Amino acid sequence: MDSAQQQSNDYGANVDRYDSYRTKMMRSRDMYAKQYSNAQTGVRYLQDLLKLPPFDIIEHGACVVTDRQKFFLSIGAGKFTVSGGCVHGEPRPPEVWFAISAQTPIYLALKGKRVGDSIVFNGQSQVVKEIF
Repeated sequence: MDSAQQQSNDYGANVDRYDSYRTKMMRSRDMYAKQYSNAQTGVRYLQDLLKLPPFDIIEHGACVVTDRQKFFLSIGAGKFTVSGGCVHGEPRPPEVWFAISAQTPIYLALKGKRVGDSIVFNGQSQVVKEIF
């Protein structure tokens, strides 16, 4: 955002009202400002989810472990890796998780389920192992 604004300022005065370079820099600045605002909103939302109590059933804010995948029901941030750390001095491999929003079909399939329940998604059965 700051870089696009600075480039526009460094460019000098408008040559005419159809100055495309300055317009391009202002559009870039506005695009970055919107992305930054969306990211801040997402971070605030995630911080609020961390304050929620543990879950008995699958709902928004829960972490869900199935026999096939691991989900964080929050915002649509996609795939991420969590460091495995160590347990009793033994290193554990990193874990792959998926942060998914409430609008995704897999979220809708999981919502309201409990440990031991199963779902069928994309023709594959998954059993809920853990909810926290």
